[in-house]
Amino acid sequence: MKCTMDTCVNLQKEETVNWISEPELNDGNQLERLEIELLLEAIHSRYGYDFSNYSPKCIRRRILHFLRQSPYPAIADLIHPILTQAPFFQKFMQHLSITVTEMFRDPNFYQEIRSRVIPVLRTYPYIKIWHAGCATGEEVYSMAIILKEEGLLERSQLYATDFNHHALILASDGRYTSETVHQYQANYSLSGGKGLLTDYFTCSKRHLQISKELKSNIFFTSHNLVTDSLFGEMNVIFCRNVLIYFNSDLQNRVLNMMSESLVYNGFLCLGAKESLCSYPHAHFYHTTSGKIGIFQKKHAIPPF
Repeated sequence: MKCTMDTCVNLQKEETVNWISEPELNDGNQLERLEIELLLEAIHSRYGYDFSNYSPKCIRRRILHFLRQSPYPAIADLIHPILTQAPFFQKFMQHLSITVTEMFRDPNFYQEIRSRVIPVLRTYPYIKIWHAGCATGEEVYSMAIILKEEGLLERSQLYATDFNHHALILASDGRYTSETVHQYQANYSLSGGKGLLTDYFTCSKRHLQISKELKSNIFFTSHNLVTDSLFGEMNVIFCRNVLIYFNSDLQNRVLNMMSESLVYNGFLCLGAKESLCSYPHAHFYHTTSGKIGIFQKKHAIPPF
């Protein structure tokens, strides 16, 4: 895969190791940086979650947002309740997890799935798909609907993972507010949907409930991309709009893990603003649809 200045959108500019990027740190910024470091070290020691390679700006913004909604005046005051109160820790983790999603988000992406990925999947007797960072599940169910419409769902197994336990519960429940139906239907139609999206729900005035048929082939489980190992041999891996929150070292570690998990000719699906151009093993992939974020593994990648 050849990357040029015109076509390559780097995953993310390398972050400085400091939490505050200004050349001169005042006392307030130095204290804030120290409090964040202590908080993240405490979480790592107590629970095993490692945020040291996340984007510092993203982590700082989310911690401050959580702090403003808490009864505590300073970041350091969060440490004790996070370490000793499980419900408080879960609320904190929900703030650090990215759960912004919707069904058939970016319809052009799903058009490419139908036209470029589905024909390859038809050649397999059994299909395994991993949605890494599945959030509340909308994109997992979107793919299940496509597989159903293409006659592939019965021989497919979808694995939906996230480190956010609360998001996983919502995803496995498959129930969404009825206010979303018009946006989801519009996305579905633009993506090449072959019917009505409501055919895959039971509907009430307040909620949409995903049908049991779609859910029967999806396995929801906890998985942390930062600390856990690969997740089996996959034909397709979705990891959309996740890598942009990691620094370059962690991006490459995660991409190595996913490259090991993909079969030959398997597809890696990233977000529209993510690419493989800064990935050392990018040349092992063919850009199926670079602007959309779909890459096909065309060569065996040596062990990492």
